[in-house]
Amino acid sequence: MRTIRTIIIDDERLAREELKSLLKNYAEIEIISEAKNGEEGVQLINELNPDLIFLDVNMPGLSGFDLLKQLDEIPLVVFVTAYDEYAIKAFEVDALDYMLKPVDPERLNDALKKITARFVEDNIPVETAFTDVQPKKVLSATDSVFIRDGEKCWFVELSSIRMLESEGNYVKVHFDQFRPLILRSLGSFEERLDPDYFFRANRKFIINLKWIEKIENWFNGGLIVELKTGEKVEISRRQAIRFRELWSL
Repeated sequence: MRTIRTIIIDDERLAREELKSLLKNYAEIEIISEAKNGEEGVQLINELNPDLIFLDVNMPGLSGFDLLKQLDEIPLVVFVTAYDEYAIKAFEVDALDYMLKPVDPERLNDALKKITARFVEDNIPVETAFTDVQPKKVLSATDSVFIRDGEKCWFVELSSIRMLESEGNYVKVHFDQFRPLILRSLGSFEERLDPDYFFRANRKFIINLKWIEKIENWFNGGLIVELKTGEKVEISRRQAIRFRELWSL
């Protein structure tokens, strides 16, 4: 298993040292840098493109939430803070976990289980959308997949799925008027879908290229696509470069 490249962002030096000491027990975590404020954090994230950040909320200058607003691509986020009142807001921005200081080793262990589950395929939950095929097979647009959300079930051709949307630890599958939730990471879906039909627009969305109605330039070199349903999805600056490389004449 490859290491999970990690940055710690906290204005308290002792808090950074404590967390680094605890993380030494986890071989899968590679701490590639640390920042003492939000501005440094933004710069390091843009330069180093980490998989994961441990992020304080209250810092001088940019808060943890302000920092996330500065990023085009947001890595996995675990908030580490002395305040419990920001937990709901943290999960609204799709944080993977929220831990209180001082960090409890058992609580950290639980958070790391969630983190490694995003990167280790064997840890993907058994309850998946793709129970009809072998785990490694890439699915074409004409394949149909079994989807279950609670007591409701569907057997859906992939061509009818217009987009997939990350919702915390779940993925929302958009087809017809339905939007069932699947307990799985968006990245695990990306690995199974035919790249000739499905494209990772940003951290939260995969879109079906055949559902695109029109495309417009957007801020900072990004793109905005409108689907045939009228729904709009932003393609991030980084993915817009890749999109142009793949589909331009």
